[in-house]
Amino acid sequence: MNKSPAERGWVRGGLTPPAGNWSTARETLWPFRAGNSAMLTSVTLKFGGFWGSNTLQQSREVASLAIVQMAIAGDADITSDFVLPSNVTQVNGTFFTFTGMRLLFGAEPPVTFKVLKSSIAEFPALNGQSVSYAVLQFPASSANPPHTHPRSAELLFLAYGTLQVGFVDTTNELFTQTLQAGDIFVFPKGLVHFQYNADEKNPALAISGFGSANAGTVSVPTNVFTTGIDDNILAKSFKTDIATIQQIKAALAPKP
Repeated sequence: MNKSPAERGWVRGGLTPPAGNWSTARETLWPFRAGNSAMLTSVTLKFGGFWGSNTLQQSREVASLAIVQMAIAGDADITSDFVLPSNVTQVNGTFFTFTGMRLLFGAEPPVTFKVLKSSIAEFPALNGQSVSYAVLQFPASSANPPHTHPRSAELLFLAYGTLQVGFVDTTNELFTQTLQAGDIFVFPKGLVHFQYNADEKNPALAISGFGSANAGTVSVPTNVFTTGIDDNILAKSFKTDIATIQQIKAALAPKP
């Protein structure tokens, strides 16, 4: 007797079902949609009896019911080579060129941590391309505070200097490393991470690539302490007093 699909072990999101006659069952048994960086799988299986070699045969009882759902946030796939702004009909090579990084050459080094971005906001040609870029400038003893990128991993290349980097996974385990010039470090998508130039005399510069045209940045200190969350809630959450919370908020408040 032939085994059921569940027994064959193919009821898993993203796997191709076994070969067979799918003329009547393909759409109802295996709806599947995937893109380069975004995927939504919703598999609903409801079948009675056993799977024959060529047809779906009826049996005396329902064998199983299984629903598998998986969603991964990311850039939507596109059906054209590139996407033009709504007010543009023709472009040339200039549209695909970003000149904002020229500011790095001949400029005075920053006195505080600074990021130059090339994302969809600064470079519209990235729309639909699932890629973006950032240059991170670290003066001596400066840090990029804990933050996340909800829509992409980050691949950091250290061009010069040294950096202490790290991230925390969903089990609250901390992974750290001290990078030297030429090293590459990956921060997994959506996880809290940081970079710190512990050198008291020398700057550092890093280049980060993202698998999204708009990776997004959620700064932990800024989002927690400058968005109006009630002092009582923060004091209880951090097991401290309201006066301490107010001091932190004042220190993080935008300068006039």
